[in-house]
Amino acid sequence: MKEEDKKEKVKAEEEKEEVAEAAEEEESVVESLEKELEEEEKEPLEEEKAETEEKAPEAEKPKRKKKEEEEEEIVEERTYTVPLSKAWIMPANKRAPRAVRILRSFMIKHMKLKTQKPEEGEEEEEPSSLIISEEVNRKMWARGIEKPPRNIRVRAAKDKDGNVTVYLAEGD
Repeated sequence: MKEEDKKEKVKAEEEKEEVAEAAEEEESVVESLEKELEEEEKEPLEEEKAETEEKAPEAEKPKRKKKEEEEEEIVEERTYTVPLSKAWIMPANKRAPRAVRILRSFMIKHMKLKTQKPEEGEEEEEPSSLIISEEVNRKMWARGIEKPPRNIRVRAAKDKDGNVTVYLAEGD
C-alpha cells in the first residue's frame, strides 16, 4: 500500500510540474504577443501625430464650415414651455420617466413629426427623428426620479431632413 501511495504521489507531482511548465510557456507566448501589439500600436500613432501636426491649421477651417452648415440647415426653430405637471400624477418613482415621455409626445405633436405606422405584429415605435439633448435630460433628472420640474422651457430646432433636436432655452 505504501509503495502504491508513493507512486501516486510521484505521478501527481509530475502532472503538477507539467501543468506548471505549460502555463509558463503560455505566459511567455502571451507576453511576446502583447509586446508585438504594443510596438505595432506605437508605430501608427507616431505617424498620425506627424500628419496631424502638418495639417493642424487646415483642420480648424472645416470645423467652422460645419458649424455654418448646421446653422443653415435649420428650417424651423421654436421655443416652448412644456407643462410637465401631469407627471406628478404618477407614483414618485415613475415621475421623471413620465416627464420625458410627456416632453417627447409634446414635441411630436407641436413640431408635426410623422410617426412610422407599425406593420402587422410590430409595436408602435417613437420616431427616430426626435433628439433630446443631454442638457435637457440633465435638467429633467437634476432633482432625481421623484421630483422632475413642473415645466421646462426648451428650444426645438427642425432641420431640412425633418429631424428635431430639443435644447434648453437660453437663460435656463
